[in-house]
Amino acid sequence: MPDVLGQNFIAGTRSASGEPKLKSIDASTGEPLPFTFYQATEAEVDTAAKAAEAVFPEFRQLSPTRRAEFLDAIADELDALGDDFVAIVCQETALPAGRIQGERGRTSGQMRLFAKILRRGDFLGARIDLPLPERKPLPRVDLRQARIGVGPVAVFGASNFPLAFSTAGGDTASALAAGCPVIVKAHSGHMATADQVASAIIRAAEKTGMPKGVFSMIFGNGVGETLVKHPSIQAVGFTGSLGGGTALCKMAAERPTPIPVFAEMSSINPVVILPQALKVRSETIATELAASVVLGAGQFCTNPGVVIGISSPEFSQFLEQLQGQFGNQNPQTMLNAGGLRSYEKGVQHLLSHPGVTHLAGKPQEGKQAQAQLFKADVSVLLSGDPLLQEEVFGPTTLVIEVADDAQLKAALLALRGQLTATLIGELEDLQTYNWLVPVLEQKVGRILVNGYPTGVEVSDAMVHGGPFPATSDSRGTSVGTLAIDRYLRPVCYQNYPDALLPPALQNANPLGLQRLVNGEWSSLPIA
Repeated sequence: MPDVLGQNFIAGTRSASGEPKLKSIDASTGEPLPFTFYQATEAEVDTAAKAAEAVFPEFRQLSPTRRAEFLDAIADELDALGDDFVAIVCQETALPAGRIQGERGRTSGQMRLFAKILRRGDFLGARIDLPLPERKPLPRVDLRQARIGVGPVAVFGASNFPLAFSTAGGDTASALAAGCPVIVKAHSGHMATADQVASAIIRAAEKTGMPKGVFSMIFGNGVGETLVKHPSIQAVGFTGSLGGGTALCKMAAERPTPIPVFAEMSSINPVVILPQALKVRSETIATELAASVVLGAGQFCTNPGVVIGISSPEFSQFLEQLQGQFGNQNPQTMLNAGGLRSYEKGVQHLLSHPGVTHLAGKPQEGKQAQAQLFKADVSVLLSGDPLLQEEVFGPTTLVIEVADDAQLKAALLALRGQLTATLIGELEDLQTYNWLVPVLEQKVGRILVNGYPTGVEVSDAMVHGGPFPATSDSRGTSVGTLAIDRYLRPVCYQNYPDALLPPALQNANPLGLQRLVNGEWSSLPIA
């Protein structure tokens, strides 16, 4: 193995020839693609982690403007990836070219968004309490607070978003913006894609003169545990299954020095359809809901997995319309064979449950996923049966009919933490059922009205998180500018000479920040 300490590198692309080979797979055919990678060794993981630790002090102390230049350069490199790159991603994921091109734009866009946040500077959280030497009974000393990066971050990419939630996704963008070096564990479902994107990041680092070791990537099975347990790693970003996320949380908590894991894991995203809306537009709701469920073969963490409505003739009519929509869906190729097997297993569990009825959908067979619609008795949910709480990752949803408002509230309270909840209703509904909002606020990170949760805007106000098991830490978000908060911690400077303070806290305010000075917001220099 070459000595790569102090360099940006990709471990697993040039390992010793004796290491196990890893093949990239065509998602549509199951055949190997002409890309070979290698299982990263523990020595390579150690090298990457130590390089990140060594470079962290220099990288985090770069000015926000310098780090912004780096993120902008990554965005430029991603945009420059051409049709050959798009073709590779399509082969590895079976996603259409239009989806990949759009996702590439989203990925470069969020890099530029975090560059904007760096230039804006509010992420530093500058707070200043000036001294009060005459205060009685005791004087107040000079206190100043700003936030710094926590240290090297391990990032685990998602299968369903090979660009926006993977190698250069939101975890990587926000961690780099915070001043944290990043080591990415490449997802096994799109290794060639990961390699191309990682190379783009490395080119951007070199073009902008970033310190060596600021970014690395590793390939292979089992290397994630080695990475998370490495003492140089100070935080983890993860998007994936509940089992994978909880395993990483356990590893991180059992370290001699525990570290936070920000895992986005499992959600069934309830959709509540209110009575007046069914009277006015039930057929439209059935069409739109079905389209959201089957979008992208249902492979979204915000996929509507459970639909709840109050028993009525209108609700019965809606169910018939929804059955018709699901009965007309074409099968779709999923991201990989493992995802299809998992989907088939989830569908089979629902089919075999005595409290669940199959309403629509062709038999699951062959190499594509068939859309499925189920109905469960509300008693199954209220009894605490875990089956209805488990995400079936694919084009399926489950309907629950409740008797009245009291049972609706009980059903929502029985749900575990979710990423989203949706209310479909007319203005009259929303006024009558306004009591639902505080219930949902306790359960989810995002409440939608008359929309569908598939599709997550990257913006300042977005929250893509929620109570466990949607995420491992509901105080943060993995999408939107608030994501940077996960990789920052506050430091207080007491009685420091002005010239030695971080620029964000100096009297002259050289960064031009809005700062909380003696309890009042101000961008003025301190005289």
